[in-house]
Amino acid sequence: MFAEPEEKDLSFYQKRKKNRWREVEAPRLFGSLADTHAHLQMLSDPAWSLVRSAYYDVSFICDITDPSDDEVNPYDALPFWYHDASEHTNRLAREGVTHSISGELLALPSLRIAAGVHPHNAKYYDRELEVKLLRQLSDPRTAALGEVGLDYHYDFSTHDEQRRVFARQIELAHTTGLPLILHMREAHDEGFALLEEYGWPQAGVLLHCFNLDPETLKPWLERDCYVAFGGPVTFKNAPEVAQSALEVPLDRLLTETDSPYMAPEPLRGIACSPEFTLFTAKRLCNLFDKQTSNEQMSFLNQLYTNAQRLLNRAPSTWQQVQGEELIQQTH
Repeated sequence: MFAEPEEKDLSFYQKRKKNRWREVEAPRLFGSLADTHAHLQMLSDPAWSLVRSAYYDVSFICDITDPSDDEVNPYDALPFWYHDASEHTNRLAREGVTHSISGELLALPSLRIAAGVHPHNAKYYDRELEVKLLRQLSDPRTAALGEVGLDYHYDFSTHDEQRRVFARQIELAHTTGLPLILHMREAHDEGFALLEEYGWPQAGVLLHCFNLDPETLKPWLERDCYVAFGGPVTFKNAPEVAQSALEVPLDRLLTETDSPYMAPEPLRGIACSPEFTLFTAKRLCNLFDKQTSNEQMSFLNQLYTNAQRLLNRAPSTWQQVQGEELIQQTH
């Protein structure tokens, strides 16, 4: 053990007592990985996270932004992240550093963005904020509307405000032709009821960071929702989450990190990052008994294909034609 990892290090480390650190061996997996829910703009160094993601075969990332409170706008920052990440990969190539398994030169992950007003911020939702949201949704880099929903664990916004804003954003998902990424906490029944009332978006619905039991999950699966699992599926004290993962059809199963939150075992207690998807993917491989390289590759490629199908799609008709027109109508 040692005092602190170097700033630009490609290894994983577990934080121990008295601010000591221990290196953690990275799982060896065969297949491309997708982080379907990350907050890159909240990380200390998004560019380096992209490099580490490339090193560990995280080939696709969906970055989540909220127009009401993100200090860093990923639409503006993205070119700078890629520029700095490319500088890092070029330096690593000169030093002979290549992909952790294939030995090939590092290829930075592709990145799409999801924009939506989080339930915590529902109280700020007004015409001006909706116009800002619509501008982000009309950007062809936007793949989904989210994260949106209901969170009754906290009272940052009232339940009435949350329900009103969630209902409105369901309507916007129908209008824009974009999938909906959901944040549901202690409100799954009410959230489900609102979707039943306002209609399930044809482009799809993703239930992000599911961490409850199979019974809670059942109605969402009956509506063909995609379900993403992050750190909680690795937690030793959450066997019900592992049971839920096993209930999800393979063509609806996804991986995520929710970085910088909820780092997986054995990295709990530190800031999460997209490359931590590796540990969640390893846990899912074990749960589904995918042990050989061929089994892992087939399984992980299915999960990656799911992410591509839902979140790396071509721009919707609204994004191509009607976005700016609808924005003008809201003024």
